[in-house]
Amino acid sequence: MAALSILIVHLVIIAFNVAGCVLVPLGAWRRWRWVREFWWRLAHVLSLAVVAGQALAGRACFLTIWQGDMAGNAHVQPLLAGWINRLIYWPLPLWVFALAYVVVFVYVLALWIVVRPRRLR
Repeated sequence: MAALSILIVHLVIIAFNVAGCVLVPLGAWRRWRWVREFWWRLAHVLSLAVVAGQALAGRACFLTIWQGDMAGNAHVQPLLAGWINRLIYWPLPLWVFALAYVVVFVYVLALWIVVRPRRLR
C-alpha cells in the first residue's frame, strides 16, 4: 500500500510538472493571472531543478527508489499500479532522461524570463 501511495504521489508531481510547462505559456497568451503567481511558479522551477539535478548526478528519482524499497520483491502489483508504472517508467537509458530533464528545466527557466511571475508584495 505504501508503494502505491508513493507511486500516486509521483504521478501527481509529474502531472504538476508537465501541466506547468503547458499552462504557463498558454496562460500568458490567454492572460490568465494565476500563471504568474510567484509561489506556484517557484515550486514548479524547484521541482524540475530537483528532477534535472538527480538525473545529471546519475541517480534515479528518490520517489522511484522509495517506491522500490516499499514494494520489495513483490511480483504482483495492483492493476492501478501497473497502469501508472507503464505510464511513467519507460525502458530507456538514464542519459535519455537526463537530457530530456535538462532541456525541460532550461525551457522552464526561459518561461520564468519570458512569462515573468508577479513580484512578492
